Amino acid sequence: MKLTVQTFLTLDGVMQAPGGPEEDPSGGFTHGGWQAPFRDPAVGEFVLGLNRHASAFLFGRRTFDIFRGHWPDRTDPNDPLATAINSLPKYVVSDSLGAATWRGEYPDTAHRLTGDIVAAVRALKDRPGDELQIWGSGQLLRTLLRHELVDRFRLMTFPLILGSGRRLFEDGILPATMRPVDLTVTDPGIVLGTYEPAGPVEHGRM
Repeated sequence: MKLTVQTFLTLDGVMQAPGGPEEDPSGGFTHGGWQAPFRDPAVGEFVLGLNRHASAFLFGRRTFDIFRGHWPDRTDPNDPLATAINSLPKYVVSDSLGAATWRGEYPDTAHRLTGDIVAAVRALKDRPGDELQIWGSGQLLRTLLRHELVDRFRLMTFPLILGSGRRLFEDGILPATMRPVDLTVTDPGIVLGTYEPAGPVEHGRM
């Protein structure tokens, strides 16, 4: 499976708590729910399209708790996004979680990863399937990026700047060049971009 990152971003790279004020106020973050004013059907269609490629999901502890607090209550069989998230395997990286459980019809689809996370993720990538998708999970992502485990980024970048909050690309990650695979700008100005790593950063003089 390819490991793919899907995330909502601001122009200054913030990925924290797009969905609501209570989603993740850690670090004194006061801008939770910043995505809500930008309701755009094109974003929903984009998410549904990429969701069709999911064979399994990978989460950090905080994002896993957010997902399992919401999606098991979405039981409409005609909702393809809810059906995929609830029914497909879900892997959560956590040393503090007692057990990875999932409410509802699919209680055995959640699994906890501990120990050597890099080796565990590499083993998941070696399994058959299309994509191992990771949403949110900023702390976990930093580890994956340091070890160059991400194969594709799908970034939904919204036209606003927050000036605070956890960012996707923090200081200290490995420099890399990205190859744009597909770019679309929606009517409200949201950039739907798909990128793949394209080797080390080159330098020159202008």
